[in-house]
Amino acid sequence: AGAFGYLNKASYSEELVKAIRKITSQKRKYITDEVADQLASQVDISQENSIHKKLSDREFQILCMIASGKTVTEIAEEFSLSPQTIHTYRTRVKEKMNLNSNVEMTHYAIENNLID
Repeated sequence: AGAFGYLNKASYSEELVKAIRKITSQKRKYITDEVADQLASQVDISQENSIHKKLSDREFQILCMIASGKTVTEIAEEFSLSPQTIHTYRTRVKEKMNLNSNVEMTHYAIENNLID
């Protein structure tokens, strides 16, 4: 968000002074050890949450196309497959990812930057 330093609410005033000095005199960014730990934890969580990595290449394509708003018929035509085959792929995607609807698939794809 454009910030040069991050402190949590529990930081002591000495920590604030240290951060200000580093940012102003050294022109560097500053985060506390606690904030660094939280950021590192988020990286681990986001990698664990990449459940779309369990999908086959075709299932992933179907996920992205549905999330982009394409209908089953449009996807079937594009891949020269039957609509029933696309329904089967969609069912597998929903099962593997524990999703219940196209809306949830779309939400997941947007949150994970899988579509534009």
